[in-house]
Formats: sequence, C-alpha cells, structure tokens
Amino acid sequence: MAKGRQLRGRIRSVRNTRKITRTMELVSTSKLKRAQDRVYAARPYAEALRDTIADLVTPELAESFPLLRTQRPIAQGGPRRAAVVLLTSNRGLCGAFNANLIKEARRRVEALEAEGYTVDLHAVGKKGAAFFKYLGRPLATDRQDIGDKPTADHAIEIAAPLIAAYEAGELASVDLVQARFLSALSTPPATLRVLPVQAEKTTGAAGAAAAATGPAPDYILVPSAGAILEQLLPLYVRNVVYRGLVETAAAEHGARRTAMKNATDNAGELIEVLTRTFNRQRQAQITQEIAEIVGGAAALQG
Repeated sequence: MAKGRQLRGRIRSVRNTRKITRTMELVSTSKLKRAQDRVYAARPYAEALRDTIADLVTPELAESFPLLRTQRPIAQGGPRRAAVVLLTSNRGLCGAFNANLIKEARRRVEALEAEGYTVDLHAVGKKGAAFFKYLGRPLATDRQDIGDKPTADHAIEIAAPLIAAYEAGELASVDLVQARFLSALSTPPATLRVLPVQAEKTTGAAGAAAAATGPAPDYILVPSAGAILEQLLPLYVRNVVYRGLVETAAAEHGARRTAMKNATDNAGELIEVLTRTFNRQRQAQITQEIAEIVGGAAALQG
C-alpha cells in the first residue's frame, strides 16, 4: 500500500501544480491584452515618424547630422566601440523566450567582435543581465527596474547616453536586440540597427501600392528641413527604443501564456496516467485479497 500512497501524493502534487500554471496562464492572458494594445498604439506613430524623416532626408542633410552619418571604418580611424542593447524579461517561466534573445545577442556581439570592435553590452532585464554576469562579461548598463510596463521616460533614459556617445564619435553603431511581437504565438528575436538612423519608407503591400499610385508628399517646411530633423532624429531614436520595450513586454506575456498552457495540458495528461496506474494497482490488490480470502475459506472447508 506504500506505493498507492506515493501515487496519491504524486497526483495531489501535480494537481496543485496544474492550479498554479492555470492561474499564471490566466494572468498572462489578462496582461497580454493590455500589452498588445500598447504595441498597436505605438506602431502608427513610429511608422509615420519614419516616413516623415525619410521624406526630409537628403544626401546633403545626411552628412550634416551625426545621427544620420555612418562612422568611418576602424582602418580609417573610426571608433573602435559598438553598442548592443539587449532587452529581456525580469521573470522566467516563459519557455525559450529569454534564451532566444540571449542567443541573438551573443550572435550579434560575436559578429561585431569579429570585425574588430569592442562591444559595450547594455542589458535591460534581469534574465539577460544574469546570464552575461555568469559568463563574467562586464555590462555597460544593467537595468532591472523597467519590468513589463515600459514608459517613454524609460526609453529616454536608455537612449540619451547612446545618442550622446554616437554624436561624440565614440560609438560606431548601436544595435537593439528585441522580440518582435507578430502574434501571441510568434515572438521571434530580432536585431534592429538604431544608430546610425536608417529611416526608410514603410514597406508592405499597402505601403508599396500607396507609394506607386499616390501623389508625392508636398511639405511646407518651417523653418527648414534641417531644423525639423534636428528635433525629429533624437525623437525617432527614443521611439525605436520605446517600441522595442513594448514589443518585448507583449512578447513576454505571449510566450508565458503559451508555456503555461502547455504546462497545464501536460499536467492534466500526467494526472490521467497516474490515476489509471493507481486504479490498476488498487484493483490488482483487491483481486489478490479476494483470492486469498477464497483460498483460506477453501482450506478451512477441506
């Protein structure tokens, strides 16, 4: 009967675990809706801002703004440092979400180091920072206070020192490793070049059709394109970082909901297997006891 008690204990333990994973799934579902709304709210503004900059930039203006200018290669005396900003979550239990982001960041860091750059790694999120600290790699930034509700102020705090360093010619490039929120089930990691600014027109079927058939934009620029770009370029960089923060936060909730749903389903299947095993063992024990009683009774009668 000891094995039967062990099976009952395992069934009880798995049921308790299933309650926890089911609760976490419901919480992530609730948070995902709000995070998804922030992503969808940020996209139109970011696309309009990128299109406006793309319309304003000319080859002459591109050379006069440090944020648009590509730094010289190392062989020609260019900066030897590059920056990589890694966005991860502060919590786990979200499947391979953080592992995929860390893998993408390592791939980008190794590629830059192969080109001869010294990489400054800026970690936003506890999981990414903890991994690289474990490897013994120093971090230029370690932010664990943002969580899953990023704000524009958080983006400004991250982007401001990077903008200043790039304008001063100290950085060759700035890359952002984030999660792309395509859907709740699809959150692949991606590397986005933040600096130098590469503002191109919005792509896609709708955007291509509009560009082909629609009239060319006719702006009245006051005071001038240069003065407008001077204000828009830092705003664009901060917006890229903010959009990366909100997309990564939404992707985290989507990944956690999927992971917890799979864990809940697996726990249910395990409970069924353990219950069948327990019932078979209990039935076999009852059958054995009946056989012993019948055998004893027959021996007394004989």
